[in-house]
Amino acid sequence: MKKVISTPNAPAAIGPYSQAIEVGNMVFLSGQIPVNPATGDVVEGGIKEQTTQVFENIKAVLAEAGLTLDNVVKTTVFLADIAMFVEMNEVYASYFSGAYPARSAFAVKQLPKGALVEIESIAVRG
Repeated sequence: MKKVISTPNAPAAIGPYSQAIEVGNMVFLSGQIPVNPATGDVVEGGIKEQTTQVFENIKAVLAEAGLTLDNVVKTTVFLADIAMFVEMNEVYASYFSGAYPARSAFAVKQLPKGALVEIESIAVRG
């Protein structure tokens, strides 16, 4: 059985997808972009501010599922420009303690709403 996870504390889906889906002890989060859920707009600033908002959105979806960043086992980072990797990574590292999740990072041609970063993640209960 799959369960839809949804919270108003993260940006609403802008297409035919869910914020997250729980199956068994795993929660699969859709990619989060740096949209402020209160305004629906991409946050102002550069890659550091945008990465911070992405993580706040991820935390909100995880919280709705009763999880935290400590439950995240895999992330995929999409960047509008790989030259932003170092600055994104500084913010990324500040959100995790202990064992970091497995990760992939890619530069892509374009992200929704002109975002500089999108991060999808997989979390596990237990």
